[in-house]
Order: sequence, then C-alpha cells, then structure tokens
Amino acid sequence: MTSTFLTSRIALVILSAVLCLPAAADEVDDSAHLLQQGKLPEALAQIERYLTAHPKNARARFLQGVVLTEQQKNDEAIAVFSALIEDYPELPEPHNNLAVLYASRGEYDKARDALERAIENQPSYAIAHENLGDVYAKMAARSYARALDLADKNRALANKLEMLRGLLPEPGRPAATTLER
Repeated sequence: MTSTFLTSRIALVILSAVLCLPAAADEVDDSAHLLQQGKLPEALAQIERYLTAHPKNARARFLQGVVLTEQQKNDEAIAVFSALIEDYPELPEPHNNLAVLYASRGEYDKARDALERAIENQPSYAIAHENLGDVYAKMAARSYARALDLADKNRALANKLEMLRGLLPEPGRPAATTLER
C-alpha cells in the first residue's frame, strides 16, 4: 500500500541539490518526460539503460526511485533511495522520499529519522518540515486512538483524536512530477 498522507508532498519534484551536479545525459531528461506522460515502464527502462553506463549519476538514480514509487514498487524504491543516501548523504530529497515510503508502511519512527536528516542537510526544506509535522500528527493520532481504547468514553480524548484526524490529508497517489534543470 503506497498511499499515505505524505505522498502528495513526496519530493517528486527533482532535486535542487542534485541538479547542481553536472548535467545528466538527454536520456535522463527523456525519462523524466516519459514519467510525466505516465509511461512508467518506458521511463524505467530508459533510466536503467542509462544507469548501466553511468551507475553513480545521482539524478538518474533519484528518478529511478521516483518511477519505482509511482509503480508502487516500494521495496525497490526504498533500496534505490537508501543506496543513493549512502553515496550522497548530503542530499535532502532522497531522505524525504525514503521517509514517505516508510510512512506509507506505518514505520513512523524511521520516517521521522529520515526527515530529520533531510532537514539537517537543508534546514529550509519546507516539504520535509511539513512531512515531519504530518508524521508527528500521525504518531499522535495513533497514541490518542490507543488511549481511547484504554479509556473508553473519554469525550475529550475522542474530540482530540477527531480534530487531529481532520488535519491529516486523505491518502492518495502522488501527482506526476516534472524534472527541472
């Protein structure tokens, strides 16, 4: 299940930090356009061909993770973003996307940790701050729900939980992305 309250804000807009690296070949741009058109298998095939010749290209690897996320291949996307973080730990966007994937699984502690690393790397990264707030809200909602189970008929607690759930966006698929240079 890849739907989550964070997916609408997954950093599917491509990396400001990675884009400062030397420009990738036209194949990466073409793959991004295929992604925008919803041609996910074609985009992935083209990215993978490019990565065969350029295995360390951060922009192509990030796009690979985005396509895999769009295809709901979360385990593969997690592996791509994790490897990208190993090679480029300073980039905030892979941390954010990894957090979104963790949150979609209900792994909120891992999501929180990844978002905190994204924010450490780029304190002005608004999407990561918003996603971190959503993770904390989801964690709070879980705690309130558990407390309500234990303290049945606690109207104040029920009101808190209802209010908090009203703040969280409905789950949905992430929007298509564009790549910018």
